[in-house]
Amino acid sequence: NPLLISIVISALFLIVFRVDYNVYKNSSSFLGYLLTPATVCLAVPLYEQFELLKKNFAAVMVGIASGVLTCLTLILLLSMLFGFTHAEYVTFLPKSITTAIGIVLSESLGGYPAVTVALIVITGTLGNIFAESILKLFKITEPIAKGVGIGTASHAAGTAKAIEMGELEGAISGLSIAVAGVLTVIATLFFSKIY
Repeated sequence: NPLLISIVISALFLIVFRVDYNVYKNSSSFLGYLLTPATVCLAVPLYEQFELLKKNFAAVMVGIASGVLTCLTLILLLSMLFGFTHAEYVTFLPKSITTAIGIVLSESLGGYPAVTVALIVITGTLGNIFAESILKLFKITEPIAKGVGIGTASHAAGTAKAIEMGELEGAISGLSIAVAGVLTVIATLFFSKIY
């Protein structure tokens, strides 16, 4: 998996050459500015599949909303089970949305943005690695369902895998990133007050 290999190589390079975290962060901060335009570029395949999206709009929206609510509910239950503090709990809430939104959301709720970034990267990487296997395990063959599941659960890194699967999967996954991000921000305002 190219994503996993690049993470491992980058981590090894930083460890072997003893690159200080602040130096790395300052040197790579410009990459963060490229996240938003890269995410916006995912709208191109969506535009090409717009007619199909219109026919399946209700199902797509219900699928994304279900995914977001399931994710947030599981985080709440696991936080209660493991006795997380409020700060730890809200740090986990944005784990399935894109980094640009997740950092701001975590910070505004009193979480730990650096840990949120790590969780987002892990979530996306695992989605990229295991998406196809999970879809096969649950016998999900419908391209729209694949795109909704991957984009909602594992944002841009997962969407890279969805694009490999097909243009429709990639387009719907790209849409799911945006809608799941907005729904997560709205729902997190409620979930952050529960625990």
